[in-house]
Amino acid sequence: MGGGLGWRTIRGAIVCCAAILPSTLEWLTSRHSHAIQRESCERTPPKAEQKLWSRLRRGQLKGFQFRRQYSIGPFFADFACLEAKLLIEVDASQHAEREDQDESRSAFLRANGLLVLRFWNTEVTSNVDSVMERLADVLPRAARAGKRRI
Repeated sequence: MGGGLGWRTIRGAIVCCAAILPSTLEWLTSRHSHAIQRESCERTPPKAEQKLWSRLRRGQLKGFQFRRQYSIGPFFADFACLEAKLLIEVDASQHAEREDQDESRSAFLRANGLLVLRFWNTEVTSNVDSVMERLADVLPRAARAGKRRI
């Protein structure tokens, strides 16, 4: 493998590092770590996410289909409705300390045509019906807006 080419295994594929920009290589590597992190979240989701997922799965909310732990760019969302281009984040208390990070993440997602809704864990666990009402109001408008953008 001479010529100064570097070879690396990323997500099970052998990749020539000379043919990839460093930022792309970093992105691929971070996607791998996100996949590992996503898998750990899927094994033991927080109670608030379990409660919300039990109300979202199988098209229970106006027939809209949701996915859990959906990867988008270098990030992943707790829940995603692709038809409506809607992402739902259920945030724990540590997010209060990382508002700048969350805002830059949300800005990236909005720039890619996605609507991001955030709910606190306590809001979901103590009043899931209110969360579902808000989602029921937002989903049809988000779906119409999402179809116009395509």
